[in-house]
Amino acid sequence: MKKIITIIAIAFLLGACGEKKEIAKSNSNGSTELSGTIKVDGSSTVFPVTEAVAEEFRSVQPKVKVTIGVSGTGGGFKKFSRGETNISNASRPIKDKEIAACNENNIKYLELEVAYDGLAVLVNPANDWVDSFTIEELKKIWEPAAQGKIMKWNQIRPEWPNEEIHLYGPGVASGTYDYFTEAIVGKSGSSRGDFTASEDDHVLVQGIAGDKFSLGFFGLAYYAENKDKLTLIGVHNGTEVVKPSLETVKNGSYSPLSRPLFIYVNSTSVASPEVVEFVNYYIDNAGELSKDVGYIPLPDEKYKSQKDSFKTFVESNK
Repeated sequence: MKKIITIIAIAFLLGACGEKKEIAKSNSNGSTELSGTIKVDGSSTVFPVTEAVAEEFRSVQPKVKVTIGVSGTGGGFKKFSRGETNISNASRPIKDKEIAACNENNIKYLELEVAYDGLAVLVNPANDWVDSFTIEELKKIWEPAAQGKIMKWNQIRPEWPNEEIHLYGPGVASGTYDYFTEAIVGKSGSSRGDFTASEDDHVLVQGIAGDKFSLGFFGLAYYAENKDKLTLIGVHNGTEVVKPSLETVKNGSYSPLSRPLFIYVNSTSVASPEVVEFVNYYIDNAGELSKDVGYIPLPDEKYKSQKDSFKTFVESNK
């Protein structure tokens, strides 16, 4: 009799442990607890949004590790086209040569817009002579023909100082660089080469903040983080001088330096449930989290259509 009672007690304990294990697999929002690593790389501009999403995602799926590299949009697409990453952050659409590289390696993908951004034109706070630029003036400073010729502030406007302009901008692998050169110079990737370049926007912030005669550009979010160190300059859009803000980027008046931001998802990655859940979580929360880090959310209906597109993409790649 004692033996039977012992067997029943052990069976009861094993049953209780089994039930407890099943409960542990579910997290607070009712979804299955997942594990694994999601590899992201690419644009430094999109990085703050993806990082914010990843941080929040950890509270939902604490066993999923999201690694985020910052090798620039171009650098990110190189890794993505080789199948080294699941998701690529991009501050411009994928180029033909990058599409070809993906095709060569049989990499299929989905492009998703996640937010809007404005490119900020910035000077040092000690600069008391610049109040705005025209597109023509920015082109005169940044076009390839300016190298070795347009070197001083008074060559832009005679009343400005007879002092050297010290230029700072993203590196040539950056989507921000591509977008700026296309919008201002008229050709993507075309600019003078004699400027301080970095894929790390914090390096650019430090350079401009420490140099009275500096001039630079990068994504609006990094200005928002460093307002006390930099002065934001308005750009004449052909009708009026406009500074980038949540409102002017959203309504299109900050032209031509407003743009969408993207993530690209590898088709083979959607076989992993943690990637699917992360991307769905990203789309659901990008609007709110993009505002937290200084970007502009898409309209609600745009996020809904993105989620529908992703659902179709997942189903077609099962």
